[in-house]
Amino acid sequence: MEKIRKSLRESTVARWIALALISLTMFFAYFFVDVAAPLQSLLERNHGWSPETFGMLGGSEFFLNVFAFFLILSGIILDKMGIRFTMITSGLAMVIGGALKYFALTESFAASGLSGWLDSFWVAVPASAKLAFFGFAIFGVGVEMAGITVSKTIVKWFKGKELALAMGLEMAVARLGVFAVFRLSPIFAEKGGVPNSIFWGVAFLLVGFLLFFVYTFMDRQLDKEIGEDTSSEPEESFRISDILLILKNPGFLAIASLCVLFYSAIFPFQKFATDMLASKLDISIKDAAAMFSYFPIGAMVLTPFIGAFLDKRGLGATMMLYGAILLTVSHLIFALVPAHAFTPFIAYATIVILGLAFSLVPASMWPSIPKIVEDRFLGSAYGLTFWIQNIGLLAVPILIGWSLETANPGVAEAIRAGETALKYDYTVPELIFAGFGILAMIMSVVLIRVDRKKGFGLDMPNKAD
Repeated sequence: MEKIRKSLRESTVARWIALALISLTMFFAYFFVDVAAPLQSLLERNHGWSPETFGMLGGSEFFLNVFAFFLILSGIILDKMGIRFTMITSGLAMVIGGALKYFALTESFAASGLSGWLDSFWVAVPASAKLAFFGFAIFGVGVEMAGITVSKTIVKWFKGKELALAMGLEMAVARLGVFAVFRLSPIFAEKGGVPNSIFWGVAFLLVGFLLFFVYTFMDRQLDKEIGEDTSSEPEESFRISDILLILKNPGFLAIASLCVLFYSAIFPFQKFATDMLASKLDISIKDAAAMFSYFPIGAMVLTPFIGAFLDKRGLGATMMLYGAILLTVSHLIFALVPAHAFTPFIAYATIVILGLAFSLVPASMWPSIPKIVEDRFLGSAYGLTFWIQNIGLLAVPILIGWSLETANPGVAEAIRAGETALKYDYTVPELIFAGFGILAMIMSVVLIRVDRKKGFGLDMPNKAD
């Protein structure tokens, strides 16, 4: 009797163990991404940073990815060198960059000759910020490389199976890292200032790197079973000219444009949300961070259910439009409801609306890309999407920091001088975020029309059976 051999990915247990390993690493990575987000006021008071400097820190994460084209290079490396090589490289970059960011905020750095040298130019920005920018930029190369690698890894294990559910669960676990950072980072800072929070973030990155390393053994075994070469040879036949084919694809252009607009109103907002809530509700930073921590929880809970719905019923393109609408509504509430009427109930309700938007769009968007591009350059398609997204994530935090300082003349100087009663007015920054939401709505409609014309099947179920 003939024995039918099944690959490792046909094992339900193996598939979900692989997903758990890579998802936990992204949990630790997302923790580090926003480890300084609840600490804006401490950086202003204790380290001499301005809101614009704080915004630059958020943007610096994406500097090398955008201007040195590291994200596009990461996608090519992924397609050429394979998942294991790219995964280990991304993990090392995250740890090295995180360690530099931690060192930048320590007393050892402040007393070093490097600090004095960095103070000798670009005097408007503290030396600690300059080194932190550099470290965060290296970390940014690693985390974005990890993001596209994880996306391709999930497709490798789950294509034709529970793809959207798997991607939804991975995003849910990663967002649990955002919940953890808004809960834990202020507590760590109470016991050792901003450097202590960054230190714990680096420790978590080390754990994540070990999990990535463990996963590579599973990936190697899977490649052996499905007959792929496990050396450093290309996983797939990719050509540089394929980038032009991706960029000529109207479906890709529409979904990448929606991606940059949507995420520009989410991730930069996370970095300012704690101080915004503290200012508008007149509460402590710790209480504001605890309140905003529920934002990723809503997304974490809902995203897997939405992913399961998309696998069975479809409606991916339509879900993206609904998410963009909810995104716009939430930011308009933050912007236009006056402080005297902005109660904790309204704040929580708006955070829930934003969390729902953050569930609908990513859960629909990432599983849609394999429907639009060929498998052989899927890694490069993810890399290009992240690169375009990173342009917004680089520029928008700087724009928000500048607009906040410009719309509140004299407030930043008073806070650095020790004034505790003054608060920022976040109306202008929130209107900017709402503007991105409106543009995302428009691009969602464009994507739906392109899908109907080209027949990508974005509203069709993801599961093959």
